[in-house]
Amino acid sequence: MSDTLNQRQAYGEELLALGRENENIVALEADLGKSTMSILFGQEFPERYFNVGIAEQNMLSTAAGLAASGKIAFCSTFSVFITGRAYDQARQTIAIGKLNVKLCGSSSGLSDFGDGSTHQAVEDAALMCAIPGMTVLTPCDAAETRLAVRAAAEIDGPVFIRIVRNDLPAILGKDAGFMQEPRMLTDGSDVLILAHGSMTARGLEAAKILKSRGISAAVANIGVLKPFPYEAVSRLAEKFKAVVTAEEHTYIGGLASATALALRTSSTPMDYIAIDDSFGQSAGNVDELMSCYGLTPENIADKAEGLLKTQG
Repeated sequence: MSDTLNQRQAYGEELLALGRENENIVALEADLGKSTMSILFGQEFPERYFNVGIAEQNMLSTAAGLAASGKIAFCSTFSVFITGRAYDQARQTIAIGKLNVKLCGSSSGLSDFGDGSTHQAVEDAALMCAIPGMTVLTPCDAAETRLAVRAAAEIDGPVFIRIVRNDLPAILGKDAGFMQEPRMLTDGSDVLILAHGSMTARGLEAAKILKSRGISAAVANIGVLKPFPYEAVSRLAEKFKAVVTAEEHTYIGGLASATALALRTSSTPMDYIAIDDSFGQSAGNVDELMSCYGLTPENIADKAEGLLKTQG
Protein backbone atom coordinates (compact mmCIF):
# COMPACT_ATOMS: atom_id res chain seq x y z
CA MET A 1 0.00 0.00 0.00
CA SER A 2 1.41 3.38 -1.00
CA ASP A 3 1.34 6.70 0.83
CA THR A 4 -0.39 8.32 -2.13
CA LEU A 5 -2.19 11.65 -1.91
CA ASN A 6 -4.34 10.70 -4.89
CA GLN A 7 -7.85 9.40 -4.26
CA ARG A 8 -7.91 7.41 -7.51
CA GLN A 9 -4.73 5.56 -6.58
CA ALA A 10 -6.04 4.89 -3.09
CA TYR A 11 -9.31 3.59 -4.53
CA GLY A 12 -7.54 1.17 -6.88
CA GLU A 13 -5.17 -0.08 -4.18
CA GLU A 14 -7.94 -0.66 -1.64
CA LEU A 15 -10.15 -2.38 -4.19
CA LEU A 16 -7.25 -4.71 -4.97
CA ALA A 17 -6.72 -5.38 -1.26
CA LEU A 18 -10.40 -6.25 -0.87
CA GLY A 19 -10.16 -8.57 -3.86
CA ARG A 20 -7.36 -10.47 -2.19
CA GLU A 21 -9.47 -10.88 0.94
CA ASN A 22 -12.83 -11.72 -0.61
CA GLU A 23 -13.28 -13.75 -3.79
CA ASN A 24 -16.84 -12.43 -4.14
CA ILE A 25 -15.52 -8.96 -4.96
CA VAL A 26 -15.74 -8.22 -8.70
CA ALA A 27 -14.85 -5.05 -10.58
CA LEU A 28 -16.35 -3.52 -13.70
CA GLU A 29 -14.98 -0.71 -15.81
CA ALA A 30 -16.16 1.43 -18.71
CA ASP A 31 -12.86 1.72 -20.60
CA LEU A 32 -11.27 4.10 -18.08
CA GLY A 33 -9.50 1.58 -15.85
CA LYS A 34 -6.14 3.32 -16.12
CA SER A 35 -7.76 6.57 -14.98
CA THR A 36 -9.92 5.22 -12.17
CA MET A 37 -7.10 2.82 -11.20
CA SER A 38 -9.44 -0.17 -11.12
CA ILE A 39 -6.90 -1.61 -13.55
CA LEU A 40 -4.86 -2.65 -10.50
CA PHE A 41 -7.63 -5.11 -9.65
CA GLY A 42 -7.85 -6.30 -13.25
CA GLN A 43 -4.14 -7.01 -13.52
CA GLU A 44 -4.24 -9.41 -10.58
CA PHE A 45 -7.75 -10.80 -11.01
CA PRO A 46 -8.53 -10.75 -14.75
CA GLU A 47 -11.21 -13.42 -14.28
CA ARG A 48 -13.11 -11.07 -11.93
CA TYR A 49 -12.58 -7.87 -13.93
CA PHE A 50 -14.92 -6.81 -16.72
CA ASN A 51 -14.18 -3.91 -19.07
CA VAL A 52 -17.46 -3.37 -20.88
CA GLY A 53 -16.15 -0.54 -23.04
CA ILE A 54 -17.78 2.88 -23.32
CA ALA A 55 -21.14 1.47 -22.29
CA GLU A 56 -21.94 2.66 -18.79
CA GLN A 57 -25.55 1.50 -18.85
CA ASN A 58 -24.44 -2.02 -19.73
CA MET A 59 -21.82 -1.89 -16.98
CA LEU A 60 -24.41 -1.21 -14.29
CA SER A 61 -26.83 -3.77 -15.70
CA THR A 62 -24.08 -6.41 -15.75
CA ALA A 63 -23.09 -5.46 -12.21
CA ALA A 64 -26.71 -5.88 -11.14
CA GLY A 65 -26.72 -9.42 -12.52
CA LEU A 66 -23.47 -10.25 -10.74
CA ALA A 67 -24.82 -8.82 -7.48
CA ALA A 68 -28.03 -10.81 -7.85
CA SER A 69 -25.88 -13.94 -8.04
CA GLY A 70 -24.10 -13.14 -4.77
CA LYS A 71 -21.17 -10.97 -5.86
CA ILE A 72 -20.17 -7.55 -4.49
CA ALA A 73 -19.77 -5.51 -7.66
CA PHE A 74 -17.67 -2.34 -7.86
CA CYS A 75 -18.29 -0.18 -10.97
CA SER A 76 -15.85 2.60 -11.83
CA THR A 77 -15.80 5.42 -14.37
CA PHE A 78 -15.98 9.22 -14.50
CA SER A 79 -18.59 10.50 -12.08
CA VAL A 80 -20.48 12.44 -14.73
CA PHE A 81 -21.05 9.21 -16.68
CA ILE A 82 -21.80 6.79 -13.85
CA THR A 83 -24.39 9.12 -12.31
CA GLY A 84 -25.80 10.74 -15.45
CA ARG A 85 -25.51 8.41 -18.39
CA ALA A 86 -26.36 5.33 -16.30
CA TYR A 87 -28.88 6.98 -13.94
CA ASP A 88 -31.75 4.81 -15.14
CA GLN A 89 -29.88 1.61 -14.36
CA ALA A 90 -28.71 2.95 -10.99
CA ARG A 91 -32.28 3.81 -10.05
CA GLN A 92 -34.48 1.23 -11.73
CA THR A 93 -32.34 -1.89 -11.43
CA ILE A 94 -29.80 -1.41 -8.66
CA ALA A 95 -31.57 0.82 -6.13
CA ILE A 96 -35.11 -0.50 -6.52
CA GLY A 97 -33.65 -4.01 -6.45
CA LYS A 98 -31.55 -3.14 -3.38
CA LEU A 99 -28.60 -4.81 -5.05
CA ASN A 100 -25.07 -4.93 -3.69
CA VAL A 101 -23.50 -2.69 -6.33
CA LYS A 102 -20.93 -0.02 -5.47
CA LEU A 103 -20.50 2.92 -7.85
CA CYS A 104 -17.24 4.88 -7.85
CA GLY A 105 -17.51 8.26 -9.54
CA SER A 106 -13.97 9.35 -10.36
CA SER A 107 -12.86 12.80 -11.62
CA SER A 108 -15.83 14.40 -9.87
CA GLY A 109 -16.50 18.10 -9.46
CA LEU A 110 -14.25 20.35 -11.51
CA SER A 111 -11.21 18.06 -11.28
CA ASP A 112 -11.31 17.00 -14.94
CA PHE A 113 -10.30 20.58 -15.71
CA GLY A 114 -9.18 20.08 -19.29
CA ASP A 115 -12.32 18.44 -20.71
CA GLY A 116 -14.84 21.07 -19.68
CA SER A 117 -18.49 20.92 -18.72
CA THR A 118 -19.29 17.61 -20.43
CA HIS A 119 -16.84 15.76 -18.16
CA GLN A 120 -17.21 17.75 -14.93
CA ALA A 121 -19.78 16.37 -12.49
CA VAL A 122 -21.08 19.29 -10.44
CA GLU A 123 -24.47 17.69 -9.65
CA ASP A 124 -23.52 14.02 -9.20
CA ALA A 125 -23.93 13.83 -5.43
CA ALA A 126 -27.36 15.44 -5.69
CA LEU A 127 -28.46 12.84 -8.24
CA MET A 128 -27.31 9.95 -6.09
CA CYS A 129 -28.64 11.42 -2.83
CA ALA A 130 -32.07 11.67 -4.43
CA ILE A 131 -32.24 7.91 -5.09
CA PRO A 132 -33.99 6.12 -2.20
CA GLY A 133 -31.73 3.65 -0.41
CA MET A 134 -28.48 4.92 -1.96
CA THR A 135 -25.60 5.55 0.44
CA VAL A 136 -23.34 8.44 -0.67
CA LEU A 137 -19.73 8.67 0.54
CA THR A 138 -17.60 11.76 -0.16
CA PRO A 139 -14.11 11.16 1.26
CA CYS A 140 -11.81 14.12 1.93
CA ASP A 141 -8.45 12.53 1.14
CA ALA A 142 -6.76 9.29 0.14
CA ALA A 143 -6.96 7.81 3.63
CA GLU A 144 -10.70 8.38 3.86
CA THR A 145 -11.09 6.98 0.34
CA ARG A 146 -9.64 3.69 1.58
CA LEU A 147 -12.09 3.76 4.50
CA ALA A 148 -14.96 4.49 2.12
CA VAL A 149 -14.10 1.54 -0.14
CA ARG A 150 -14.08 -0.84 2.81
CA ALA A 151 -17.27 0.63 4.25
CA ALA A 152 -18.97 0.29 0.86
CA ALA A 153 -18.11 -3.40 0.73
CA GLU A 154 -19.66 -3.90 4.17
CA ILE A 155 -22.87 -1.98 3.47
CA ASP A 156 -25.69 -4.18 2.26
CA GLY A 157 -27.05 -2.35 -0.78
CA PRO A 158 -26.10 0.33 -3.32
CA VAL A 159 -23.33 2.82 -2.53
CA PHE A 160 -21.88 5.79 -4.43
CA ILE A 161 -18.30 6.92 -3.71
CA ARG A 162 -17.30 10.36 -5.02
CA ILE A 163 -13.60 11.08 -5.62
CA VAL A 164 -11.60 13.69 -7.51
CA ARG A 165 -8.83 13.41 -10.07
CA ASN A 166 -6.15 15.61 -8.50
CA ASP A 167 -3.97 14.98 -5.45
CA LEU A 168 -5.36 16.18 -2.11
CA PRO A 169 -3.51 17.02 1.11
CA ALA A 170 -3.38 14.25 3.70
CA ILE A 171 -5.86 15.07 6.47
CA LEU A 172 -6.59 11.83 8.29
CA GLY A 173 -3.98 9.73 10.03
CA LYS A 174 -3.41 6.07 9.25
CA ASP A 175 -5.26 5.04 12.42
CA ALA A 176 -8.45 6.93 11.57
CA GLY A 177 -11.63 4.92 11.40
CA PHE A 178 -14.73 5.27 9.27
CA MET A 179 -17.22 7.78 10.71
CA GLN A 180 -20.87 8.31 9.83
CA GLU A 181 -21.19 11.47 11.93
CA PRO A 182 -19.23 14.73 11.48
CA ARG A 183 -15.51 14.28 12.10
CA MET A 184 -14.10 17.21 14.08
CA LEU A 185 -10.72 18.19 12.66
CA THR A 186 -10.07 21.43 14.59
CA ASP A 187 -11.59 23.04 17.66
CA GLY A 188 -13.15 26.49 17.64
CA SER A 189 -15.83 28.59 19.31
CA ASP A 190 -17.13 31.20 16.86
CA VAL A 191 -17.97 29.55 13.57
CA LEU A 192 -18.30 25.97 12.32
CA ILE A 193 -17.05 25.08 8.84
CA LEU A 194 -18.65 21.92 7.47
CA ALA A 195 -16.98 20.49 4.38
CA HIS A 196 -16.65 17.33 2.35
CA GLY A 197 -14.39 16.03 -0.39
CA SER A 198 -11.73 18.35 -1.73
CA MET A 199 -13.11 21.35 0.17
CA THR A 200 -12.21 19.90 3.56
CA ALA A 201 -8.55 20.85 3.14
CA ARG A 202 -9.64 24.31 2.00
CA GLY A 203 -11.84 24.60 5.06
CA LEU A 204 -8.80 23.95 7.24
CA GLU A 205 -6.92 26.68 5.40
CA ALA A 206 -9.86 29.02 5.93
CA ALA A 207 -9.74 28.34 9.67
CA LYS A 208 -6.12 29.53 9.69
CA ILE A 209 -7.10 32.71 7.86
CA LEU A 210 -9.92 33.35 10.32
CA LYS A 211 -7.55 32.81 13.26
CA SER A 212 -5.34 35.59 11.89
CA ARG A 213 -8.44 37.80 11.95
CA GLY A 214 -9.20 36.97 15.56
CA ILE A 215 -12.01 34.51 14.75
CA SER A 216 -12.07 31.00 16.18
CA ALA A 217 -13.24 28.47 13.60
CA ALA A 218 -13.87 24.75 14.00
CA VAL A 219 -13.75 22.47 10.96
CA ALA A 220 -15.73 19.24 10.60
CA ASN A 221 -15.59 16.80 7.72
CA ILE A 222 -18.75 15.15 6.41
CA GLY A 223 -17.60 11.84 4.91
CA VAL A 224 -21.11 10.40 4.63
CA LEU A 225 -23.41 12.71 2.69
CA LYS A 226 -26.25 10.19 2.81
CA PRO A 227 -27.69 9.07 5.14
CA PHE A 228 -26.99 12.62 6.32
CA PRO A 229 -26.33 13.02 10.07
CA TYR A 230 -29.12 15.58 10.55
CA GLU A 231 -29.38 15.31 14.33
CA ALA A 232 -25.62 15.34 14.87
CA VAL A 233 -25.18 18.44 12.69
CA SER A 234 -28.06 20.19 14.46
CA ARG A 235 -26.57 19.47 17.90
CA LEU A 236 -23.12 20.55 16.76
CA ALA A 237 -24.36 23.79 15.24
CA GLU A 238 -25.90 24.90 18.53
CA LYS A 239 -22.38 25.34 19.93
CA PHE A 240 -21.50 28.04 17.40
CA LYS A 241 -22.58 31.50 16.36
CA ALA A 242 -22.72 30.55 12.67
CA VAL A 243 -22.20 27.67 10.22
CA VAL A 244 -20.63 27.76 6.75
CA THR A 245 -20.64 24.77 4.40
CA ALA A 246 -18.07 24.19 1.65
CA GLU A 247 -18.28 21.78 -1.27
CA GLU A 248 -17.01 21.28 -4.83
CA HIS A 249 -20.57 20.69 -6.02
CA THR A 250 -23.65 22.74 -6.80
CA TYR A 251 -25.34 24.17 -3.72
CA ILE A 252 -28.51 22.43 -4.89
CA GLY A 253 -28.97 18.96 -3.42
CA GLY A 254 -25.59 18.66 -1.74
CA LEU A 255 -24.07 19.59 1.62
CA ALA A 256 -25.56 23.09 1.70
CA SER A 257 -29.07 21.77 1.11
CA ALA A 258 -28.73 18.97 3.67
CA THR A 259 -27.31 21.30 6.30
CA ALA A 260 -30.09 23.82 5.74
CA LEU A 261 -32.59 21.02 6.33
CA ALA A 262 -30.74 19.92 9.47
CA LEU A 263 -30.88 23.48 10.83
CA ARG A 264 -34.46 24.25 9.83
CA THR A 265 -35.51 24.66 13.48
CA SER A 266 -32.17 26.03 14.70
CA SER A 267 -31.40 29.63 15.62
CA THR A 268 -27.86 29.27 14.27
CA PRO A 269 -27.50 31.05 10.91
CA MET A 270 -25.76 29.34 7.99
CA ASP A 271 -24.37 30.16 4.58
CA TYR A 272 -22.42 28.23 1.98
CA ILE A 273 -19.53 28.16 -0.48
CA ALA A 274 -20.42 26.00 -3.48
CA ILE A 275 -20.85 26.10 -7.24
CA ASP A 276 -23.76 28.25 -8.35
CA ASP A 277 -26.42 26.92 -10.72
CA SER A 278 -23.96 26.57 -13.58
CA PHE A 279 -21.82 24.09 -15.47
CA GLY A 280 -18.05 23.94 -15.43
CA GLN A 281 -15.64 24.94 -18.18
CA SER A 282 -12.18 24.11 -19.49
CA ALA A 283 -9.06 25.50 -17.82
CA GLY A 284 -5.31 25.03 -17.63
CA ASN A 285 -5.48 23.45 -14.16
CA VAL A 286 -7.97 22.70 -11.42
CA ASP A 287 -6.89 25.63 -9.22
CA GLU A 288 -7.94 28.05 -11.96
CA LEU A 289 -11.42 26.59 -11.89
CA MET A 290 -11.64 26.50 -8.12
CA SER A 291 -10.80 30.20 -8.04
CA CYS A 292 -13.17 30.99 -10.88
CA TYR A 293 -16.09 29.38 -9.01
CA GLY A 294 -15.17 30.89 -5.66
CA LEU A 295 -14.09 27.63 -4.03
CA THR A 296 -11.17 29.13 -2.13
CA PRO A 297 -10.10 29.30 1.53
CA GLU A 298 -10.30 33.09 1.34
CA ASN A 299 -13.91 32.99 0.22
CA ILE A 300 -14.82 30.54 2.97
CA ALA A 301 -13.18 32.83 5.52
CA ASP A 302 -14.89 35.93 4.10
CA LYS A 303 -18.26 34.19 4.13
CA ALA A 304 -17.79 33.15 7.75
CA GLU A 305 -16.64 36.59 8.86
CA GLY A 306 -19.52 38.29 7.07
CA LEU A 307 -22.05 35.92 8.61
CA LEU A 308 -20.68 36.59 12.09
CA LYS A 309 -20.93 40.35 11.55
CA THR A 310 -24.64 40.03 10.79
CA GLN A 311 -25.06 38.57 14.28
CA GLY A 312 -23.70 41.72 15.89
